[in-house]
Amino acid sequence: MSSATKALTLLSYFSATRPEIGLSQMCRIAGRDKATTYRHLQALETAGFVEQIPATKQYRLGPALLQLAQVREATVPRKDGAKAALAALANATGETAHATLLSGNVLYGLCDCESPHHSTRAVIDMNVFPLHATASGLCTLAFGPEDLLRTAVANLEAFTENTATTETELEALIENVRLTGFGRGDKSFATETQGLAAPVFDHTGHLAGAVAVASVASRFTAELECSIKSELIIAAREITRNWGGTIPDAIEALWTTSLNNPTEMEPTS
Repeated sequence: MSSATKALTLLSYFSATRPEIGLSQMCRIAGRDKATTYRHLQALETAGFVEQIPATKQYRLGPALLQLAQVREATVPRKDGAKAALAALANATGETAHATLLSGNVLYGLCDCESPHHSTRAVIDMNVFPLHATASGLCTLAFGPEDLLRTAVANLEAFTENTATTETELEALIENVRLTGFGRGDKSFATETQGLAAPVFDHTGHLAGAVAVASVASRFTAELECSIKSELIIAAREITRNWGGTIPDAIEALWTTSLNNPTEMEPTS
């Protein structure tokens, strides 16, 4: 990676549950030495992408990102095109709904909506979604650019005992997505969460990301799975339409077959 890429990558380590990061902690997270990490943080601070808190010396995201985010949403209104569909999806399924956006070879979290029906909910706290370990990531690998597989295989981190850690295992999961039209995260990123996802498209005709439901595993039943898939189709169509795209006929056919034959298309392991 170039120096600029390495510096910008540090921004992905901030999250709602980790809004402030100290230099030593950032070194551990990024796996880099202190001098290099400090130099990159200084560059980001100069550009306004991070700022250092005087009292604690920790870093947090800077105001320049807010301006860029506003420009991005004003010119490419992805969040506005997804929020209503996510609210309806969360309400209908009783679980947490969220959308992701593909940019280059990285799948970013766009926005999420928690259901008001349960006090225990799946919490989405990721800026970047692992391609090999999440329902959204598997959806992206199945219907996105072919070279994404190479990116995924380069980092097959084991998050749980169910995470695919070999190329053969990952290819089998991707094939299942291509047979059903739905990404499936079977406790592969978090042991207490089941994920289902559907692809969304934009005006280019290419995959733009995914819409997904993260369900608390203890509540996940065959009946709920069927309901989530039906609601995902509705949400995927709405988001795709709002983003100026259309769902490919081949994927519409997969969804129809999958819903009409719910047991035939399930993975064998």
